[in-house]
Amino acid sequence: MGSIEGLLSGFQVALSLQGILFVFIGVFVGTFIGMMPGLGPISAIAIMIPITYSMDPAIALMMMAGVYYGAIFGGSSSSILLNAPGVAGTVATAFDGYPMAQQGKAGKALAIAAIASFIGGTVSVVLLMLFSPLLSSIAVSFGPVEYFALMLLGLTAIASLSDGSTLKAFISATLGIIVVTIGIDGQTGTARFTFENAYLLEGIDFLIIALGLFALAEVCTLIFNRNESADKEKNEKIGSLKLTKEDVKEIKGPITRQSFLGFIIGVLPGAGATIASFIAYITEKKIAKNPEEFGKGSVKGLAAPEAANNAATSGAFVPLLSLGIPGSGTTAVMLGAFLVLGIQPGPLLVQDNPEVFWGIIASMYIGNVFLLILNLPLIPYISKVLTIPRPMLISLVITFSMVGVYALSFSTFDLYLLLIFGIVGFLMRIYSFPAAPFILAFILGGMMEQALRQTLTISDGSLSIFIERPIGLTLMIVAVLVMTVPLFKKKSWNPAKKKTDAA
Repeated sequence: MGSIEGLLSGFQVALSLQGILFVFIGVFVGTFIGMMPGLGPISAIAIMIPITYSMDPAIALMMMAGVYYGAIFGGSSSSILLNAPGVAGTVATAFDGYPMAQQGKAGKALAIAAIASFIGGTVSVVLLMLFSPLLSSIAVSFGPVEYFALMLLGLTAIASLSDGSTLKAFISATLGIIVVTIGIDGQTGTARFTFENAYLLEGIDFLIIALGLFALAEVCTLIFNRNESADKEKNEKIGSLKLTKEDVKEIKGPITRQSFLGFIIGVLPGAGATIASFIAYITEKKIAKNPEEFGKGSVKGLAAPEAANNAATSGAFVPLLSLGIPGSGTTAVMLGAFLVLGIQPGPLLVQDNPEVFWGIIASMYIGNVFLLILNLPLIPYISKVLTIPRPMLISLVITFSMVGVYALSFSTFDLYLLLIFGIVGFLMRIYSFPAAPFILAFILGGMMEQALRQTLTISDGSLSIFIERPIGLTLMIVAVLVMTVPLFKKKSWNPAKKKTDAA
């Protein structure tokens, strides 16, 4: 069965009355779960597994897939309006989305996020349909060497996430790497930095750090700057949803580029929407004519990660459907759902269960349209979060953050950690230490360490393996260039700048 014939058969399943209903339920539930900081799609899909046990497997899996990409789509709302990322994949959205909301452009920010998400999701579904077998083989060719080089490339771009001191950016990243090592070492079983505390043996969850450094730090800022926040409240406006021709021109390139890049990163097992959104943000900032605008309400800085994270969610289905390998935490739960429903994902899925394979892909087309129709009309109402009185809004952010963190493991110790990272985030703001490098280093640090250990195990401790693998070598060369080229630029331009200043 060819791609066109397969897709048509998939639309027969997805466009049935039952298919449309459950795809809509999936994206609707996913959207609102994404808006609520701390919940995330993993819990929702896990709850759905026993509920959907007696359903048709294709319909059940289409609904669960809708929850996944719907949560990423909806997670941008809390990032933009409250600086509280609904899901990990929307952390980078807050970098420019929240400043836009503070400038009275919340409507425009939510509109850009919705459009970028729709285009990124749709482009990735087309690529998923056309290149799934080819991309599966590429994903398999990525071993520990290539993963380590890719993570190194990501870390070398840390300076791009800072508008101030590069040294402070690297200090922030170092702290992130230190924090990610807390817990039991997966290879040796040794407890690291736990201080004999049993609650730290499993490490610190990403959500605790993200909500602490962003949501609670923002709450602390509002509390300690009550007079300034009161002035902002008086002048705060939701703003128009309309995009000008200049806005469309600015976001067109980032959305197109990052839709493709996000999909490719999503294909790599273990990468996912979070890494895709950070790399998209860094890439756009590197190539921008005015990089200083990023972090201050740039439409490019908002559109790029939103296109990438939604494209990555569809990309994550490539290794799941074609190889039976989960590409993220959510697709790992999806793999469990496949098995519970009696479906074995992998190379034989297209042959044995074509209605499931093509049904899921076809449902993504429909689901993305539903998400756009669902989200755009709701923007004026979602934006009214900004009109809530500050004391009440602060209370809601604290409540949502604490409920979301407590729901992770039902441990009060996690609430203390949330408070600690909230204070750390507030102090970082006071002393101008950027939080983004901390988050990026935390995300990449664990995977980077694991990949390095696996690489050295394979090569019996020899570092020559990094030279012998072409893809890994290429990525490492690019990483070195990314780190050194800006240094040479500074050296070459500083004298001229001094002369100009002197004149």
